[in-house]
Amino acid sequence: MKPTLHQRVLAAIRRHRMLRAGETVGAAVSGGADSVALLRLLDELREVLGIRLLVLHFHHQLRGPDADADEQFVAQLADARGLQFLSGRQNVAAQARQHGWNLEDAARRLRYEFFSHVVDSGRAGRIAVAHTADDQAETLLAHLARGTGPTGLAAIYPVAGHVVRPLLDIRRQELRAYLLAAGQAWREDQTNLDTSRLRARIRHRLVPLLEREFPPGIVERLGQLAALAREDEAFWAMLVAKRYQTLVQATPAGLSIHIPDLLDPLALGATAPAVENDANPSTALTKRLVRRILEELKGDRRQLTARHVEQVLHLAMTCSSGHRVHLPAGVVVERSFDRLVFSLGAGVAARMGPNETECARQPFQYLVEIGSQGSATISIPEIGRRFRLKVIDWPPAASDTRVEAEALDRDLLRSPLVLRNWRQGDSYRPRGRRRAHKLKRLLLESRVALRERTGWPVLTSAGVLAWVRGLPAAQEFAAQEGTKAGLVVLEELL
Repeated sequence: MKPTLHQRVLAAIRRHRMLRAGETVGAAVSGGADSVALLRLLDELREVLGIRLLVLHFHHQLRGPDADADEQFVAQLADARGLQFLSGRQNVAAQARQHGWNLEDAARRLRYEFFSHVVDSGRAGRIAVAHTADDQAETLLAHLARGTGPTGLAAIYPVAGHVVRPLLDIRRQELRAYLLAAGQAWREDQTNLDTSRLRARIRHRLVPLLEREFPPGIVERLGQLAALAREDEAFWAMLVAKRYQTLVQATPAGLSIHIPDLLDPLALGATAPAVENDANPSTALTKRLVRRILEELKGDRRQLTARHVEQVLHLAMTCSSGHRVHLPAGVVVERSFDRLVFSLGAGVAARMGPNETECARQPFQYLVEIGSQGSATISIPEIGRRFRLKVIDWPPAASDTRVEAEALDRDLLRSPLVLRNWRQGDSYRPRGRRRAHKLKRLLLESRVALRERTGWPVLTSAGVLAWVRGLPAAQEFAAQEGTKAGLVVLEELL
């Protein structure tokens, strides 16, 4: 006997461990058929699941009176079922213009920001959204149409953080039949019929064509493909996470990786296995590692495609130090000797043509005054960093060779203390060296790329270099035996 709709939804919730008894679940309801069906099903399963429900609606301020009517409809639906209602709203069009997003992307971002706020505020533990089997198939096809790799075949996940999707195995037509049988009305969003949008063309043209021209069950088979891809992605994610933690370093510029490690990540732990037909698992892992770095840097993978990954690999394999590629969302990837440096440089990238050399960072100079508490904080927006200068007991209680190498003797420093960018002609004698050297040479020896050198911070004492980021303290100011109080410079992101 075929399971009922309620039984299948309940089985999906339990199979993926979507909800926990005793928690409040926010049901995201736009007013459309799928989300109204989600609300009714969760409400009818509420006692079995042992959950509380909060009805959520997000007003995008895009469709005038129609959007107002949607909000009112959902509020009345919640009231009729005796459920709490919470609505959020944002001017999506204004936010899209401000940030350079397309409307669809902006609407999704702001809607999910609202959901996250609900969870962060403690109003709900999970957010249930109404993606269906049809949405799953449409998303997979959209990824293929735009260009994707195996990761894109995974499409929509049943559980993603605090967001759960109980209807991901249910067809849209089945939900409408359920609502019609219950005499339940819903709202129609006419913008979903706009076939100038890729998703609408897939929904109203491509999927019906596939269902007409191919054996029955094409939507379900696409869902099965997505499920298999998710299983494979879970395995790859485990491998990538291990290598990311081991090989990727945070730098003042962003993130960096040693190019030989990137191109042969399987060298971490075991020899690459023999494979047939020129298949190379190391290449697959390399590409996923690049995507992971880009995702960590910008917060998501939107706008980044397989072509962009290939550009990064081309930079790593064929270009010399100093070359760079500019990717969407202001991402800059630069080859610096035998490393790739990934950074966010939206402001710089926007000013440059495709063949221009990156312009120097703005010069900066800040007076440092150590307060009565023995510390000072200087924010430098020109390089997006904050520096804390702190007087410490000397010698340091714990054995810290970095502190010992970079700490200054507080009593040897003279006013004015100035934190500024490196300048042409700067020179100093690093601790342990016999004579002074040009700072440019020392930065080259340390493999600091030109783009970073132009904004490299230094500290001067009465006009004399005392401290340089990442290098030993100047010999004449270095803390050593007999020093009573040291001074350290700590750096953090703004």
